[in-house]
Amino acid sequence: MESLYNYLLANYKENEPILSASLSISGISPTNMRQQLKKLTDSGKLKRFDSGVYYLPKKSIFKSGSPLAPEKVLECKYLREKDIRCGYLSGLMFFNQLGLTTQVPMQYEVVTNKATNEYRETSLAKSRVIVRRPKVPVTECNYKALQFLDMMKDVDIYSEITGIELQKRLYRYMDDSNLSITSLEPFFSYYPDRLYKNLVETRVIYNGILAQ
Repeated sequence: MESLYNYLLANYKENEPILSASLSISGISPTNMRQQLKKLTDSGKLKRFDSGVYYLPKKSIFKSGSPLAPEKVLECKYLREKDIRCGYLSGLMFFNQLGLTTQVPMQYEVVTNKATNEYRETSLAKSRVIVRRPKVPVTECNYKALQFLDMMKDVDIYSEITGIELQKRLYRYMDDSNLSITSLEPFFSYYPDRLYKNLVETRVIYNGILAQ
């Protein structure tokens, strides 16, 4: 048990998700790994976030320690693979992050190369997670473009902001993210016709082409 604990201390930071499925240590079988993880959890050296997800607890003023943020687990499970970008947040969560809706989503939506189906529903602790397969493989270079276009496809449905104010926010986000119509255009064909309709109605299609 101590050898596993020392390995975790050497390779993981406090409050960093530890996925049991990704642990592979010479001399420790999968069965023995599960047993040792349980013992470490029972002793308080590890905390269990969800099935197969653990973390080294960060000390805090609370007896139970500082809790692990679900967003960290989502990033570890779906958005990155060994520090390589492979997915992104989508749906209402992204609308909320952009300030386009005041709705606080009761679920997470992720688009990830790790998805084996077009659509799958699962759970993370007490939260519902919708996992989608990307239209094209997600990379560090294209994920912001795909994330933005996913949002634009549904902007007429979920955005609580319209008109000039919506246009300004979308333009600002594009500028901050170094997105241009030229960089987005290669992905248009993967989306339904309503994407183009929304790009025109919000005047995003004219960003950088015509005066605002």
